[in-house]
Amino acid sequence: MAARAAAVRLLHELLTLGRSLDEVFDRHVQGLAASDRSLVHALVAQALRWRVDLDRLIDGACGRPLAEDARARQVLRIALAGRLRLETPMHATVATALALLDGGPRRLCHAVLARLDREQAALPAVPSLPEAWATRWQRLFGDAAVAAMRAALGEVPPTDLSLRDPEDTAAWAARLGGRSLEPGHVRIAGSQRVDALPGLAEGRIWVQDLAARQVVHRLGDVAGAEVLDLCAAPGGKTLQLAAAGARVTAVDRAPQRMARLEAHLARTGLAARTILADLMDWQPDRRFDRILLDAPCSAAGTFRRHPEVLARRHPSDLAALADTQRRLLARAAGWLAPGGLLVYAVCSLEPEEGEEVLAAAAGQGLALVRLERLLPGAGPGDGFLIATLRKAAA
Repeated sequence: MAARAAAVRLLHELLTLGRSLDEVFDRHVQGLAASDRSLVHALVAQALRWRVDLDRLIDGACGRPLAEDARARQVLRIALAGRLRLETPMHATVATALALLDGGPRRLCHAVLARLDREQAALPAVPSLPEAWATRWQRLFGDAAVAAMRAALGEVPPTDLSLRDPEDTAAWAARLGGRSLEPGHVRIAGSQRVDALPGLAEGRIWVQDLAARQVVHRLGDVAGAEVLDLCAAPGGKTLQLAAAGARVTAVDRAPQRMARLEAHLARTGLAARTILADLMDWQPDRRFDRILLDAPCSAAGTFRRHPEVLARRHPSDLAALADTQRRLLARAAGWLAPGGLLVYAVCSLEPEEGEEVLAAAAGQGLALVRLERLLPGAGPGDGFLIATLRKAAA
């Protein structure tokens, strides 16, 4: 019961306050046994991945509509995620759901669950995307791409790890029971408790999606180079740059995220200069030959690992985000030395955050060298747009 109560509270916070699962999970499971913590994570993750289809079942079985943020809807989402995805027995599903609605619409909840059980309600083979995103991505990328995205949403993604010492890749792949897709990388199956993995405490590994690693690769050989890493926290790319021998200056404005970056540096023994500053106010004391700008964005491309993003974000958010991205790119361009490389990246699939932002690059003295869009379900991991730009020589 405690696990399901925690799952309901957690789901409510994610969907009504716009939090991320990684950000608030530990707070909601304090005091629970490891098995209950795992159950909370599984219930919430399945409720998020199948939210559109679960809501369709709930709405079809309700005599009157439930508010999006109603406790009864959150309870039913968790109950049905357990019943239809984790195969919780019906009697346990009903008993725990009703107990979670003490003082609430218990008769309604019981009627919905009974009707869906009587009708042998089932979920589709793969989850549905929210209509706003599905319609948009179908227009942009076509039916096959959307089918692959839906399949990716329905699967627990593998865990990608980066290594402090890329020369030890084969040994770490064997030790972790995974496989490597490039030097310095190991992929292990399923969603893992990373804090229990060998190599983490001693700073030999960190979690980093394989697609995110490609962003750093576009800067080329950085050994010995000075690299400015903008919007750097929580630091996966900073660590990757430092492990490749770069002399990194990492800048971010978020104190908590920067604290995580500094903790990662301390744990791994890697070195970087860290600066807590707002890029709209900060000014470097020199120009750089390499700059990485992983700009704040909708993050819609990360839905396979963070399914809550499909509820937290909407296409209507894009205009405000793109304005920030354009201003950040303009400032970064001014800090790039003549002939230098700037990699602009967003974990987004949207042209507003990609091509439309880059349209101003020529006026900032930047020439587009390469433009890539990695799609979830078809690419190496999360969705990304990566642009490699070069500044005109003096």
